This record gives sequence, C-alpha cells and structure tokens, in this order.
Amino acid sequence: MVKAGSDTVLALQDARLTLAGNAGPVEILKGISLSIERGQTVGLVGPSGSGKSSLLMLMGGLERATGGAVQALGQDITGMDEDALARFRRGRMGVVFQSFHLIPTMTAVENVAVPMELMGLTDAFDRARDELTAVGLGSRLDHYPSQLSGGEQQRVALARAAAPRPALLLADEPTGNLDGVNGAAIMELLFGLRDRHGATLVLVTHAPELAARCDRVIRLADGRIAGETTGAAA
Repeated sequence: MVKAGSDTVLALQDARLTLAGNAGPVEILKGISLSIERGQTVGLVGPSGSGKSSLLMLMGGLERATGGAVQALGQDITGMDEDALARFRRGRMGVVFQSFHLIPTMTAVENVAVPMELMGLTDAFDRARDELTAVGLGSRLDHYPSQLSGGEQQRVALARAAAPRPALLLADEPTGNLDGVNGAAIMELLFGLRDRHGATLVLVTHAPELAARCDRVIRLADGRIAGETTGAAA
C-alpha cells in the first residue's frame, strides 16, 4: 500500500491505463504503485512502449487513470473532469514536452507571459522576462518561434513551465529533439530550475547521463515498474 504523507507530492496506487485500440482495448499501464516526495528528482526509464510517457501524463492529469488512484499535491485527481484538472494544474504543475508546443504567432515573451495572465498574475510579463533571461534568452524576448533554433525554443518551453513557480515539474524527453550540445544545455537548465525554485522534478528520458543525475531512477517494462535504482544525485 502506498501511503501519502505530508511531504508526498505524487502517490499512485495500482494505477492503470487502458486505451481503445483498433483491435480492442490496449493495456498501457498495468498497476503502478509508487510515491514521490517533495524535492525529489525522479527519472523514468525503459524501452520504447514501456509506458514511461503515459505514466508521466497520468501524474499530470493529462491522461486519466482507468483503474486505481492518483494523488497529486495532496489531492485525489483520479475522478476530476478535464476542466477541474486544468484548474488544478494551473500554477501548480509545469509540463515540458519533447516537441515545444509554442504558439507560432506569439513572441517568446508572450508565449511565457500569456498563460500566466490567464491565471490572473499581474506581473506575468515581468516574470516572463526574468525567466527567459535566466535561461539565456534575454536578447530574444521579441523573437517568434520560427526565428529561434530548436534549442532556443526548448528554452522558451522551459521558461514557460517554470515561470509560475510550480511545485511539480514534469518533463517528457526534454532533450529528445536536440543535438548533444543543446541537449546538455537543456539538462543543466532543468536541474538549475529545480534548484532555483525547489520544484519536484519527474522526467522521462532515454539519456543515461540525464537519468544518472536524478535521485531515483524508476525502470518500466511492459506497463509495470521493473525496478528502481538510486541515481548519482542521491
């Protein structure tokens, strides 16, 4: 039984995810039980198709468990509808995807600031400028995504996720679309954001050097937890 204490940020109990497929239901996650404490850095690793990204989406309420229970930041999110989940995530969770998901008609600073304005933050543009400067884009604030390199676009996505000061930062293959140099830079920025804001960080990665920097490394296989090791950071 996974117990959620006062410092528990995420707690999953026998969490399952079954999705409809062309040939019938497909079991993606087959009973995941784990807890993650405040301030931990957790790497999710395993072969393609093992359920890593699906587990991350479950943690963030971007997929809804079809069995078991998911608690995040002290609340049971298992039965929340999409609107409730969106409200719950707002300002509490930051999500970084492998593809950057920037709005092409907005500048870098607008991509970071507008979501915060929608949260009602009056200092959204000041925060956006500060965060973009912190990730090395202080001179690129007014550039559109098409004017930025892949590494720069991922920095904007990181700034957007971190600017609201979320308690939980989820990253799905954040270096997957980048070359070695840019991937290493994004890796440094991710852990720097964790250190600067004190967020709990959960990331999916195929990169051994990125997983090794985590406190915990959870290995998935065939929709189940196949093992856990302690990372070099612990």
